[in-house]
Amino acid sequence: MPQKNDIRILVVDDEPDVLELVVFHLEKQQYKVAVADTGDKALKMARENLPSLLVLDLMLPGINGLEICQLLKRDPKTRDIPILMLTARAAEEDRVKGLELGAHDYVTKPFSPRELVLRVKNLLRLSNGTPDGVEFIEVGPFKLDTVRHQATVDGQALNITATEFRLLCLLASRPGEVQPRETLLRDVWGYEPTLDTRTVDTTVQRLRAKLAQAADHLETVRGVGYRLIDLNA
Repeated sequence: MPQKNDIRILVVDDEPDVLELVVFHLEKQQYKVAVADTGDKALKMARENLPSLLVLDLMLPGINGLEICQLLKRDPKTRDIPILMLTARAAEEDRVKGLELGAHDYVTKPFSPRELVLRVKNLLRLSNGTPDGVEFIEVGPFKLDTVRHQATVDGQALNITATEFRLLCLLASRPGEVQPRETLLRDVWGYEPTLDTRTVDTTVQRLRAKLAQAADHLETVRGVGYRLIDLNA
């Protein structure tokens, strides 16, 4: 993983007080921080500078945060940038929509700067780390290269986010074992299981859509969690 002073974070918000607070706490962690106060500026800076992570408000002048997320995820050059949405829109439909469009995490205002920094650290770890030092994981049609962060199903490359990749790696490394939502939230996201586990459900739903026919290997255990099974075993 890069050194902290090599990590560049773009913070996008039209509220000067929020920008100042977020920048102060991220720079305190020795991250390099750039800011944008409109959607158009944010999109331009993200495309030109390719930040290590984007902290993105939803309600912005010009292009809104959801549109920015959608545009960045459509572009092969920017689709792997982790996005943390930071917004006053706390409704479940807004949170789910953001995650469905490819955001990796969602924090609502008012927020704890300490929690925000923790989530930034976890997202950076997810995008750069490898699971448990294992290089290859193979289950059923899945082959996962944890060093190169590459996943294939039946030999075809999967276009998945860093969070989806880590989720798939964890389930594949424990084949057939039911993983409770709380366990996944802790082991994949690095969060305490007291936080909202719907993030897990949304990510699993998004991953299933990308797996196409292989989605049958990702099984829901009602009321508990998920497991990866080899249907050919």
